[in-house]
Amino acid sequence: MIKVMLVDDQELLRAGFKMVLAAQPDIEVVAEAGDGLQALERLETTDVDVVLMDVRMPVMDGVEATRRIDGPKVLILTTFDLDEYAYSAIKAGASGFLLKDVPPSDLVSAIRSVHNGDAVMAPSATRRLLERFGAHLTTDRLPDGSLLTAREREVMLLVGRGLSNTEIAERLALAEATVKTHLGRVLAKLELRDRAQVVVYVYEAGLIVPADRPKG
Repeated sequence: MIKVMLVDDQELLRAGFKMVLAAQPDIEVVAEAGDGLQALERLETTDVDVVLMDVRMPVMDGVEATRRIDGPKVLILTTFDLDEYAYSAIKAGASGFLLKDVPPSDLVSAIRSVHNGDAVMAPSATRRLLERFGAHLTTDRLPDGSLLTAREREVMLLVGRGLSNTEIAERLALAEATVKTHLGRVLAKLELRDRAQVVVYVYEAGLIVPADRPKG
């Protein structure tokens, strides 16, 4: 079972998500919280795999809560895909974000994906966020990209441009499993949590500028 915690100050919204997830044979809602501080308190006594986290909440917002969470994967819930809070949460360690009006099937799929360590956000949405807030990116204390091989760097840049593993495999004439291996090494060498942070890294390092677009 995938153990999920719902964190949102709107009780009605939590109830709706809970109804959707209760119908899934492999997902169980084990905890709820109305703000980030409550979420951290619940996590001290509850085993959770994935946290669905609102960003704009009283007491402690979702960005600060995400920054303090160690272990469970975090999916940010936001009303708008161009949300500065969502971008900040990705930098803080969230594995991605979902719009609150996400179709139930997409919500379930996203939870399963992030539990498996995969990407959970549309690359185009990530790109729009970075284009919107690119002027505020910081280059302080970035990981050392010189440790990467030429192939690892190539894979990293294509991830940054929003391509999936399948698309990267086709572009580079590699097996998809090989792409996953290269991406795993990129994550390990740069000490990044997931591909969402790879996207942020390539923009912050100036390897891709916000005006760039994926080709083909």
